[in-house]
Amino acid sequence: MRRLLRVLRNTLIIIVALGVALTGFTKFIHYPNPIAAIKLGLAPASKTPTLMPWHTIQPSASPIEWPTSFAPAPETVMWKGKAIKWQDFLDRTNTNAFLVIRNGVITYEYYKKGFSESSQLPSYSVAKTMTSIIAGQLIAQGKLKESDTFIKYFPELKTGTSFDRVTVQTLLDMQSGVGVSDNYPTGPQGWGVAIAQMYATTDIGWFMKHNRKMAFDPGSKSEYRSVDTQMLGMIIKAITGTTVADYFSKNVWQPIGAKYPATWNVDRVGGTEKTFCCFNAAARDYARVGLAMLNGGQAGSKQIIDPVWLKRMTTPVTKLDHNWGYGAFVWHPFPGISQAEGLHGQYIFVNPKTRSLIVKLSDNPTGLDETVATAKVLLEVTKKLT
Repeated sequence: MRRLLRVLRNTLIIIVALGVALTGFTKFIHYPNPIAAIKLGLAPASKTPTLMPWHTIQPSASPIEWPTSFAPAPETVMWKGKAIKWQDFLDRTNTNAFLVIRNGVITYEYYKKGFSESSQLPSYSVAKTMTSIIAGQLIAQGKLKESDTFIKYFPELKTGTSFDRVTVQTLLDMQSGVGVSDNYPTGPQGWGVAIAQMYATTDIGWFMKHNRKMAFDPGSKSEYRSVDTQMLGMIIKAITGTTVADYFSKNVWQPIGAKYPATWNVDRVGGTEKTFCCFNAAARDYARVGLAMLNGGQAGSKQIIDPVWLKRMTTPVTKLDHNWGYGAFVWHPFPGISQAEGLHGQYIFVNPKTRSLIVKLSDNPTGLDETVATAKVLLEVTKKLT
């Protein structure tokens, strides 16, 4: 018995020592504590908004209500060359919310069991498009230029390399060349790559200080890199002198008529928004952003997106994954289509030709987004639903 107690005691001491050492290490590299990091790594997409600190984005005091005229869903859609039942598509793509608006009217609305109109769901890289809207406002106001360099606002981060030539334009069009690749390995090894470190970091400034090596010269080619949006978010905070969340609340979310609060995850409370990924909101409020894009940048009588900037957002300037068009943090998978897209199956899909848009929020496992097949279905649906 004494021997067993001694073994148990020694085992406990080792576990405690390892826990203390691991906690110290994660603090040193500006990661959440080990338990928080594990929870974040294992959680489905829909559960992540409250697993990191956040800043709240206040809704409108007089939200714009949506008119509804519901139509039945299509019986089938084409999925990878085969006709499948509508519900099968929703299930196969792990859909939590699916919303269709045509001519400003909700014609279809679906929520998976456990979710509702008010459910706050993550957008992942759809947040990039939100960041673009802010940048466009600042450019229209003359407070920001696409020719501005990143180091104009952060001279302390000069390197004497091509990093110093990264401009707002190269950030917007994924042409900066900053060496933080968007590879998302699965399993524990995934937490060691730079994109995961940026996602989990408790200090964005510290992360950027240690990730300024270049993969290619700015403007020499295009490659999707989330760090580009994060750097622009840092510039926005520097120009406005406030948090991105507070600016967005006052200048976008409230004017657009949002009904529910949104959140933007940050490295730490009072710190910096993770503008490349971590905006969270209700499906109907995401749709208000798409509707503004359809309505010439307007929400009611308020101009949210400057017309010149809207043209910039809706015009591809380069090609990225799947040979899709891209520009100003907006995808263009088909001619005339604008799409805000996020990891794990998040979409705001805008089809001006049919005056329609779709919001799809999902829980796809990493690596199983099947983006091309999904975009084809979204295009099909904007043509079918009336």
